[in-house]
Amino acid sequence: MQVVHDQRQAGSASTQSALRTLRLERAGIAALEDAIGVAGPDGLGARFDSAVELIRQSPGRVIITGMGKSGHVGRKMAATFASTGTPAYFVHPGEASHGDLGMIQAGDSIIGLSWSGETSELADIITYSRRYRIGLIAITSNAESALGREADVCLALPKSEEACPNGLAPTTSTTMQLAIGDALAVALLEARGFTAQDFRAFHPGGKLGAQLAFVRDIMHSGDNMPVVADDARMETAVIEMTGKRLGCVAVIDRQGLLAGIITDGDLRRHMKSGGDLLGAPVRSIMTVTPMTIESDAMAAEALALLNEKKRNVVIVVDDARKPVGIVHLHDLYAIGIA
Repeated sequence: MQVVHDQRQAGSASTQSALRTLRLERAGIAALEDAIGVAGPDGLGARFDSAVELIRQSPGRVIITGMGKSGHVGRKMAATFASTGTPAYFVHPGEASHGDLGMIQAGDSIIGLSWSGETSELADIITYSRRYRIGLIAITSNAESALGREADVCLALPKSEEACPNGLAPTTSTTMQLAIGDALAVALLEARGFTAQDFRAFHPGGKLGAQLAFVRDIMHSGDNMPVVADDARMETAVIEMTGKRLGCVAVIDRQGLLAGIITDGDLRRHMKSGGDLLGAPVRSIMTVTPMTIESDAMAAEALALLNEKKRNVVIVVDDARKPVGIVHLHDLYAIGIA
């Protein structure tokens, strides 16, 4: 029993440590938010706008650099920028001093990360940027540091207490760096009108790529789509449904426009009511308000619609409301997003 008690005490201490860490890092983010929200030409918000504009006006790529933990944050920033429409990559400052400065070209812009702003390894990149007039953005806590003074735009982050109880391990500071990096990436994404379709081009694989697939990529169309005329008998509809195996059939009028839908649920309900189901006219059985979606919608939109309405199928229509395909919930399972 004593062992169990000790484990509980240890768990409690760990939980308290976690809560303290999250509280201090949240305070850092709150301080950053407050600093950006301050109005005026010398505020962090105005400098943030200048940084976004500098990157937008640069025809080249964004080069991100930093040492130690700031370097790890920089790698993540470069990945986020690149995946959201801002070409970017990380250059290690140590390697830059041994030839990788050649990876930085006129027209590029540079983001240098250093909490102190005095990281000696950044000196060569700073000098190179000044010599070749390459835009330099500093992300630091010290605007009067070597990095802060030389930068075209200095994003001076507010000082905040590190979550490390010794005040040594970068914790709150790196969280704030990550946050300002994400803020820059999203601001650039929005400024460039980067759409979900654009996003898909950089994320073709995995579950995210599947969510960004178009409905037209997964729908059953042409001869694989079950369709019947609204003046047909149910015998024809049942044959079409069983042959195409989608559990439904789209019903069209004489102009080829969508008039309704019949599902296997409709069949079961009318079979219970008795009568000559196979001899009944299609229009007497069909649901006249079928759920529809357009072919250029995302697969994730189709999934959300099916989940919201608690249905298994949705009919894909064109601008004239002619049915061009059917998406079944199983199709979404097949590509890995349902």
